[in-house]
Amino acid sequence: MKLHTISINNLKRRKSRMAFLTIGLMVGIATIVTLVTLTRSMSRDIEAKMDEFGANILITPQSNGLAMNYGGISLGGVTFDQREIRERDLERIRTIANHQNISAVSPKVVGGITVNNHGVLLVGVNFESELRMKQWWKVFGSEPKSEHDLLLGTDAAKVLNVLPGDHLTIKGEQFTVTGVLDQTGSQDDALVFAPLAKAQKLLGKEGKITLAEVAALCSGCPIGDMVSQIAEKLPDARVSAIQQVVEGRLKALNQFKRFSYAMAGVVVFIGSLIVFVTMMGSVNERTTEIGVFRAIGFRRSHIMRIILLEAALVSLLAGLLGYAAGMGGAGFALPFMAESKNAKLLWDGWVAGGSITLALVLGLLASLYPALHASKMDPTEALRAL
Repeated sequence: MKLHTISINNLKRRKSRMAFLTIGLMVGIATIVTLVTLTRSMSRDIEAKMDEFGANILITPQSNGLAMNYGGISLGGVTFDQREIRERDLERIRTIANHQNISAVSPKVVGGITVNNHGVLLVGVNFESELRMKQWWKVFGSEPKSEHDLLLGTDAAKVLNVLPGDHLTIKGEQFTVTGVLDQTGSQDDALVFAPLAKAQKLLGKEGKITLAEVAALCSGCPIGDMVSQIAEKLPDARVSAIQQVVEGRLKALNQFKRFSYAMAGVVVFIGSLIVFVTMMGSVNERTTEIGVFRAIGFRRSHIMRIILLEAALVSLLAGLLGYAAGMGGAGFALPFMAESKNAKLLWDGWVAGGSITLALVLGLLASLYPALHASKMDPTEALRAL
């Protein structure tokens, strides 16, 4: 009779004990898989959110200001030494050390104009990069294509009483309103967007910009380093990070990760303890059987291999079932814990392989002492029970 046949037959004889052992180890593996998959899926969801949020670095002109107060009453402030950013200076941003982390650079020029006897704020943008950054924009109509196309915010369209396809005259030039933004709840609702070059000409600011937004490729990008690098390239500009909301979410997620790993460690310990106690009890129950094996010539290594093979088979089954149960639990919990309703569950072969490997390692390590104990049994002592 082969050793693996003995192990399999013993598992069949002690189904309830082996089922208890499998469930105990499976719960531990399932918990780990659930926590790891949840945290990774939530991280990816937040990274996607950050990309959707658009810019995380803001570049504005450097200026000096003086706040005026008298008798505890604020009288406003005075800005002096106002510097301007030239559009061609933005090309230096692409030369920073972390230039590969830059997804898009969106320059803007801003100025007040009068349209149909209404004062509105005109914003010149590069529509290709602007629409790439602001993926939450919903445009009714079509996106501007030519230099005489305009995109209006909801409130601006109401004030000017125009719809997509209507025409507006600005400083003697005729423009077509190709699209109107859906309500965003931000300052974009009151703005009139025009192509950057045309807006610069209308505002008399050729070659100049009011501000620029920079979008990094990922949430893990070194934003602090990038801010410093851009500031060195643009000494006349003020560079600041505007990712505090997402950073707060990532910080909360990291805290959840640490808590999850601590919980996983406790569960793993309990699962290992269950394996140890169960295998030790199994060895004690089989004292006579082991004595017979030793009496008929089985070596100590043979006894150890029988016990460890049983543990390996049970652990392999627990690993497979634990991975399946863990992914099912993660899929159920993700919609309640993720930032967005459309968060996708992250399937990773490394997690599957790691969970099965972890189950095998835990099962074998927890069964090592019982196997050693069984192999050291004295055949004469064991046979006295016959």
